[in-house]
Amino acid sequence: MKISESDHEYGKADATYIAAGGEPGVRALVDAFYDIMGTDQNYREIFIMHPEVNEVSRDKLARFLCAWTGGPRLYAEKYGAISIPGVHAHLAISSDHRDQWLGCMAQALQRCEYPEAFQSYMLEQLAIPADRIRTICAKNLDD
Repeated sequence: MKISESDHEYGKADATYIAAGGEPGVRALVDAFYDIMGTDQNYREIFIMHPEVNEVSRDKLARFLCAWTGGPRLYAEKYGAISIPGVHAHLAISSDHRDQWLGCMAQALQRCEYPEAFQSYMLEQLAIPADRIRTICAKNLDD
């Protein structure tokens, strides 16, 4: 999905959501993300943490990212409230796992042919919740 670069002010109102291509663009990104995770051996460790990558898991991530990027709150409409760190709290997520997740997302953003500025912005922003998840889940590494 080719999105043209424009004067988006990412992070303001729905600018990020629009730059992502709206819901169809976010869904394409999520599909690319899970397809890469499922086929690239570099992401095998995080793939096995997602035992049921199916239409529901793709739908949940896409709906979450729609709201996260400033678009409609589609996740809450269908699934209710969510705490991303809480959903992952049962896992033992290391810095390596966080970096694999971000690397896989970087490849998905490239595959979707987003402008470099958008890719950089998304990865910078996604690193924040990814690190929060790692921090919460780090206690499970010692168990």
